[in-house]
This record gives sequence, C-alpha cells and structure tokens, in this order.
Amino acid sequence: MGCGAIAGGFDADRSANDPVRTHAAAYLANGGFQLAGCVDPDEGARRAFAARWSVAASAPSIEEFAPGEFDVISICSPTWSHAGDVEAALELRPRLLFCEKPVTESVRATEELVARCAAHGVLLGVNYTRRWAPDVVELAHGLRAGHWGAVRSAVGTYTKGVLHNGGHMVDLLQMLLGPLELVATGMPVNDFWDDDPSVPAILRSGDGVSVQMALGDARDYALFEVVLTTERGEIVMRDGGLSWTVRRPQPSLAFAGYTTLGAPEHTSGRYYEAMPAAVTNIAAALDHGVALASTGQSALAAQRLCEQMRDASKYHA
Repeated sequence: MGCGAIAGGFDADRSANDPVRTHAAAYLANGGFQLAGCVDPDEGARRAFAARWSVAASAPSIEEFAPGEFDVISICSPTWSHAGDVEAALELRPRLLFCEKPVTESVRATEELVARCAAHGVLLGVNYTRRWAPDVVELAHGLRAGHWGAVRSAVGTYTKGVLHNGGHMVDLLQMLLGPLELVATGMPVNDFWDDDPSVPAILRSGDGVSVQMALGDARDYALFEVVLTTERGEIVMRDGGLSWTVRRPQPSLAFAGYTTLGAPEHTSGRYYEAMPAAVTNIAAALDHGVALASTGQSALAAQRLCEQMRDASKYHA
C-alpha cells in the first residue's frame, strides 16, 4: 500500500549488484514471496510500480481486493494515512503487516492500531530498519555482554523531525542501551516538517548513562550518526550506518602516564543488509514462529519518548 520511494522507488533503477533498499526489492530478493498486488490512489505511481516490479494486480483502493488474498501487506503510504490503511488492510485478513515508521502521528492512535492487530491475530512489524542491520545487532549483543565495559555516554545526532528520524534514533539508542527516560529538552527546530520539529534532548538510561540527542539541520544536509563512549573505547556510527569508526585506549605518545584513544579503525557498515534481513525475519515469523525484531510494542516505546520530547519542547518555542 503506497507505491513511493520506500516501496520500490529507491530501487527503481537498481542493477543486480546494487544494494536492496526497498520493500519490493527485498521481497523479490528473498525468493519466498510473490508481489501479488499494489495499491496507490496516484494512477501514474501505481502503474509505474506495477510495471517495474511485475505486479499482476493493482488498484487505487485496497477495498478492490478480497479477504485472504495476501499473507503480508506492506504499509508504505504517508504517515498521515497509516491509521486508515492499517484498518483497511486488516479487513483483508493478512497474517502480517509490515508498516513504515512512525506507525501513526500520535501515541494514542498507534496504541489503538497495535491493539487492533493483536485482536485480529495479525503480526505487526515496523520498519525501524537498524534493528535488522547485522552490525548493529552484533554491537547491541556486545554491549549487553560487557565486551566494551561500561558505557559512559552516548550522543545521537539527527535531522528531519523528532517523530520521523528522531524516532529512528530513539529506537536505535534503546536497542543499544535499554529503555531511556527524558531529562530535558532544548529549542525545537522545524528543519523539514511543519508539524514535526526536530528536538534536542538529554535522556538517561536505566543504568544512569547520559544520552544526548543533538541536531543537525535537514536544510543543510541529512545527518544520522551516533557516538558511544565506553570504558574500552569509542564507537562511532556514521552516515546512517554505512560506515563505522572505532578508537581504542592506548598509552599516550605525547604525555607519559596518560592513556588516550589511538588511531581510528574504519570499517564499512552493513546497513544495506537490513531490508533483506527484515524480509527474512518476516518469512521466519510466518513459517516458524520466530519473533520479529521490530514490533508494534518496540515502536510504541520509541514513539512515547519522542512524543514526550516534542510536547516538552513546546515550552522553549
């Protein structure tokens, strides 16, 4: 549902060796799915999508399809239409919905949809993509296992709205550090959305780790990066997860008796593996009952904190 960029547009000109970035390309790359239908009220977008991805059936409205036709329905429409689209999709009795984030524009509406999916016995996956990125998953396990010692602080810098990209950042930080609580917010900035400002904030983990949500400005350039300062080194996720830098402690070469961070070790990120991994997880959930890595409940946890940040920042505006 929705035939725009994340549905398939980012991969419209994809060659066989290019990374997979969209729902359509990920389903086809998996090999266990058939793209059976697409829905979009924009006839041009719908026809182009159906032609590019060889979709047999297309319609301006999902009501034109019959219940039981689909196992999975991807909700790739604009956020403002998610609530109605999820409700309509549930009438077709799919086994799983895979929804773009945020699920809706408000915590209350998201809570209602999560409850509705549960009542219908429909699994709900939410595309907080980095929960499927192999290197992020490995880092989360490593942090929990104590491989990096104590986490001293974290700084996440983002642009383009506290609910939209800020939701990605909060979800990622909670994946790495556990549940976070709001301490304070700063001046909001409307750098992309009129109704979803970017909000700087100070958060705190259950272990007392101080977390800063810092801002760039989407009118300058996109930015989504994380710096983790730990007992055993510094870990930096750059370019949204396309690259990583690590610095480890070593005796200072300039000041005897001091320990400093050594030269940076650079590695490529595995962010482009996230969408194929998400579809693999969806298949395993349907075929073998494997838990989804990103669910309505984990999405709600991020959205609740983002909504608190947005509401608290109004006092600074």
